[in-house]
Amino acid sequence: MTQHGNLRHAILALALGAFAIGTSEFAAMGLLPYFASDLAITEPQAGHVISAYALGVVIGAPLTSILGARLPRRRYLAALMAFYGVMNLAAAVLPGLATLTAMRFLAGLPHGGFLGVAMLYAADALPREHRARGAAQVIMGLTVANIVGVPLAGWLGQSIGWRWGFALPGFIALLSAWLILKVAPRVGGNPDARPWDELQALRNPRVLWLLAVGAIGFGGFFAVYAFLTAAMIATTNAPAYAIPLALGVFGVGGTLGTWAAGRLTERVGQIRAAYVSLAAMAMTQGFASFAVGNWQMMVLSSFLLAAGAGLVIPLQTRLMDVAGRAQNMAAAMNHAAFNAANALGPFLAGMALTAGWGWASSGYVGIALTAAGALVLTLAVWHDRASAAVADCA
Repeated sequence: MTQHGNLRHAILALALGAFAIGTSEFAAMGLLPYFASDLAITEPQAGHVISAYALGVVIGAPLTSILGARLPRRRYLAALMAFYGVMNLAAAVLPGLATLTAMRFLAGLPHGGFLGVAMLYAADALPREHRARGAAQVIMGLTVANIVGVPLAGWLGQSIGWRWGFALPGFIALLSAWLILKVAPRVGGNPDARPWDELQALRNPRVLWLLAVGAIGFGGFFAVYAFLTAAMIATTNAPAYAIPLALGVFGVGGTLGTWAAGRLTERVGQIRAAYVSLAAMAMTQGFASFAVGNWQMMVLSSFLLAAGAGLVIPLQTRLMDVAGRAQNMAAAMNHAAFNAANALGPFLAGMALTAGWGWASSGYVGIALTAAGALVLTLAVWHDRASAAVADCA
């Protein structure tokens, strides 16, 4: 791939797609009060729109991997991003709650397939020792979205209508699809690929162990992040700019943390980098509990929480080594696993809050989930060693 086309422009085109996804996914949460009011529904009812997107991600990851198994990755990625753009624009213009929910579900379908295969595409373009760097450069589009895209979509939604908050990532996604077709190197597909071979990833214990690490371990991050702004409002007398500031520094922290995770993975290897990331997540979750009640410390906590959450990079590159011929499926399911974490973490933290354990309890739940993720990672390492020992004996 490095011999054809402009690699830097190709990675930027892929990162722009990740930017569109990040803007659409996270801005939807901020737009919820506005479309709930406009559609004359309650906020819990409007929450189904958010859940529909997450469900689409989980279903879409294996589905798009099977359908796109024989396609050249350039065309596959451009098609996914074009579909994503159209569904976001449809959500912006079609009337009613049912259609909005349906369009958000459909928009979720290409999420995992695009991000997973885009990271895979960029990683494959670089020498083996720099694969993590390529994956990190793509996913940084997602983190930059929290700095620029999400605030802009929120401003549009508040100023001229919530529908523009969905239209913005729709237009960006279509631009990304066009750029991918224009600048990404032309690499042929595999005509001998059998789509159902991709499902072998879901029977591979080495893949499943790693997906469990992401689904459980990263749940700790979402347990804290989901209630960060609510905790700030409930426990402090923060000025009006404090929450936008916390969201902005969160994006900065995520961008720096993703860059650092790519370099760390290259330096110390995938497994060690995953352990370091899990340890960093546990420490930042503990700090988040300590910071409750002090808005300045909570803003700092938002930055640190995002900066320590680089687990996706070592897991993604590790999956490249263990997935065999089911690379697309494993890469896509990695992002489905992180969306599962987005459901698990807030659910358990919400139970702790309902039980009356206080706002700091989300950090305790986070630490417990992160520790569980580290345990699953250890079991994954033991499984690999046991399998290797059996193979040597044979």
